[in-house]
Amino acid sequence: MPYTADLEAYFSRIGDQGSRQPTLTTLNRLIAAHVRAIPFENLSILLGQPISMELDQIEAKLVHGGRGGYCFEQNTLFQQVLQGLGYSVLPISARVRLQRPRSFMPARTHLFLRVEIDQQSWLVDVGVGALSPTAALRLELDTPQPTPHETRRIVSTGDWQGFGQRAPDAALFHQVQLNGQWEDVCEFTLEPMHPIDRELGNWFTSTHPDSHFRNRLVVALATETGRKTLLNSEFKYRDADGQAQSRQLETDQEILALLASEFGLEFPPGTRFDWQANPA
Repeated sequence: MPYTADLEAYFSRIGDQGSRQPTLTTLNRLIAAHVRAIPFENLSILLGQPISMELDQIEAKLVHGGRGGYCFEQNTLFQQVLQGLGYSVLPISARVRLQRPRSFMPARTHLFLRVEIDQQSWLVDVGVGALSPTAALRLELDTPQPTPHETRRIVSTGDWQGFGQRAPDAALFHQVQLNGQWEDVCEFTLEPMHPIDRELGNWFTSTHPDSHFRNRLVVALATETGRKTLLNSEFKYRDADGQAQSRQLETDQEILALLASEFGLEFPPGTRFDWQANPA
């Protein structure tokens, strides 16, 4: 029997009671609510727990279990919700390029979504950590696109004929504007990411010893106007103006308390996320 998303439980999880019509307005409202309610996090990986790509297991964790997850979980869940509402959605593969030079070639281990509304394509990514866009991005080149948080744009390299044909070395880049500078977020070619490719990417990202998700603790959540992140033992809050405040946590108990108070993530006393046992 095909899996059907528990939409009412999802809407309760993200605190949304608005229109369910498959419009751009609804899409943007759900994106904003999702990234404020469901944390991006890799804590299961650090606890040695497998990351399932089974749809019911993703829902059990992120919706009913009050947890968060990373791109394969977040965007797979959001895809199911959008399709349940009647949107046309295609999963897309990408290479994450945050803080990486273009000369470096990362693996194609990122998943995001292409949504079609009234013959216009929109890009949606609720799973790229502290820089998850808080609104959909038009599939349109070289146009700055304000969101409730940062300004974004899509740029290209190589030869593109519309978005239907491209030269072998052509690529698109999702960029974010930070402190007046454009930074690459991810690189993609609009190639779909089929279920078997997601399985492989998820397996590599969650289990390979060189995956950065195995050697650092990462938690992120958007707020109404800013973002808060926990990277290893550093908690940082960035406001709408880009000004950041940070503090270091000294003990495992402080980390557990902060996960609960700032991200709504509850773990038993004594839980330890030993990222330092897997040095980068």
